Amino acid sequence: MRLEPVEAPTLARRLGYPAAALAATVVVAALLAAVAGGNPAAVLGQIVDGAVGTKFARLETLNRATPLIFTGLAVAVAFRAKLWNIGAEAQLYLGAVATVLIGTQSGLPGPLVIPAMAAGAVIAGAAMLLGPTLLKTKLGVDEVVTTLLLNFVVLLFVGYLLEGPMKDPMGMGWPKSPSLPKEARLPRIVEGLRLHWGFGLALICAFGVWLVQARTTLGFEMRAVGLNARAARFAGMPVNAVLAKTALISGGLAALAGFSEVAGLKGNLTADISPGFGYTGIVVAMLALLNPLGVVVSALFVAGIFVGADSMSRSAGVPSYIADILLATALLFMVLALMLSRFRVVRG
Repeated sequence: MRLEPVEAPTLARRLGYPAAALAATVVVAALLAAVAGGNPAAVLGQIVDGAVGTKFARLETLNRATPLIFTGLAVAVAFRAKLWNIGAEAQLYLGAVATVLIGTQSGLPGPLVIPAMAAGAVIAGAAMLLGPTLLKTKLGVDEVVTTLLLNFVVLLFVGYLLEGPMKDPMGMGWPKSPSLPKEARLPRIVEGLRLHWGFGLALICAFGVWLVQARTTLGFEMRAVGLNARAARFAGMPVNAVLAKTALISGGLAALAGFSEVAGLKGNLTADISPGFGYTGIVVAMLALLNPLGVVVSALFVAGIFVGADSMSRSAGVPSYIADILLATALLFMVLALMLSRFRVVRG
């Protein structure tokens, strides 16, 4: 048995296999629900209803999708150029740290403090990824290892800050930072509910990334380096400079997730501000096939599963961990579907 590339895949082939992957994911979800002791149809219905069944549920899904759009974009940008950024979690936390420091210590007037916090977060996240990228281009150090390990280093560093220099003296001993003043908070899109304008910023970033990748020289160079770095270098492209620019964009996007969570939702920094948004961003990007506009759809899908699973768990008594299994299953099936849409299995 061997794989043979399909020269011109038909539309039915390109759409049929991904559709089959989603159907297979639903079947697996139903089986998991049955094993957990629930009615499969009822459990799936409760997940959908919990994600989009009410106005509150829909806004919560958008709210949960906001950081996933940022981290998904960060991963998609880096992976497109074959820069394996596994450190979006670290970049998110450094963006959150920069947001709190600027928001509580800068003393800037209201109209300037939010843009300053966003810019500071972008710079912090960009610098975080630039280091491993330079190690890769100058010394050949594997960026998968460095970015992954830096996640743990940064998380421990944030823990130190929250127990020391950044600890809120009015926090009754809890490890959290001081709260941002009102003028440093992102306004709500819907008054009285949690959805904030960080979601709007995420949509703007998604369109901006698509524009860069589809309509600029840098976007062409990023795709060329990703497809074949040696050929790109032979054609005269500055491969190392392209990777450095990619790192700055990717790290900055991931850091905006930290900015939006602090300035838009939480109001302060805690060690658990991210339940793994940086890692989930990899799933989001891969499900979107690294397409920036597809990242928005993928993030909404993933967020809907998480929000719906939380609601389903409360009403049906089925563990919410089914959401994690669903996402992993969906990703595996989708990768297999993409392979089969481009290759055929032949004997001999």
